[in-house]
Amino acid sequence: MNADVSGVYNYADFQGFSDLRRLAREESPEAADTAARQFEALFIQMMLKSMRDAMPVDSGMDGDQTKFYREMFDQQIALEMSRGEGIGLRESMLRELAPGMVQPAGAAELRMPEHRLPVRASRPASVASGQAPAPAAGTGSSAAATWRPESPQAFIQELWPHAEKAGARLGVAPEVLLAQSALETGWGRHVIPRPDGSSSYNLFGIKADAGWGGSRVQVNTLEYVNGIPEQQRAAFRAYDSPAESFADYVDFLQRNPRYREALAQAPDTEGFLRGLQEAGYATDPVYADKILDILSRGT
Repeated sequence: MNADVSGVYNYADFQGFSDLRRLAREESPEAADTAARQFEALFIQMMLKSMRDAMPVDSGMDGDQTKFYREMFDQQIALEMSRGEGIGLRESMLRELAPGMVQPAGAAELRMPEHRLPVRASRPASVASGQAPAPAAGTGSSAAATWRPESPQAFIQELWPHAEKAGARLGVAPEVLLAQSALETGWGRHVIPRPDGSSSYNLFGIKADAGWGGSRVQVNTLEYVNGIPEQQRAAFRAYDSPAESFADYVDFLQRNPRYREALAQAPDTEGFLRGLQEAGYATDPVYADKILDILSRGT
């Protein structure tokens, strides 16, 4: 469905927000993009307000009427700034939603976009038969610099052997690892790129801490601080292949004591995922629910 969102790009239009919620329930990518722009506009407006509060103007003309029109001016600036490339917050939000729908306010459950096909029902036939999977179109070694699976099926087809190997080491079902990676990367469509545009193959969103001796990539990311989304600059690990990413994910969990309880619940998918969230693997307060939602689409 192609949603008409032209009428909702008005921050003061409450009917527009109502229309936006309706479009979000229809899982419209256009509505997700518009919501991200709306959020960015509000964020910019809050920044402008904080700036003006920090630098009060003390003059005889600084009356209520002046403040009123100044606020209107700031609102318009915020809208205009978010219309083009913005300040990067919209892009970070869409990466977080990957590839995105807006969660309606008050929704009782999380739903992922319809094109996020079931993981459990998509085990490659070649793997099931014991044969090596054929490289997905555009994802072979010759295209490593621009690795980007063309579909969820291609994503699963290529990564299934790595998920099986990593899952065996952790005691976790490979479907769970694929679902987590799908959430982190939008089924491989939003993997963090290196400065030269090639893929970092960071399939699990693992940051490069002081103990990381490998390659790293600096990018803007959306983190949740006390439940509030906040844009930050962070360094993430970079790998030479998907196999390295899966192997490092296993090592990362097994070497970090804080994930001990999560690993102890490895056979229990929900327990494992909630254990990761409680241990601080991600700042998203509904991180485990999002992965479980992807898995729930399986048969």
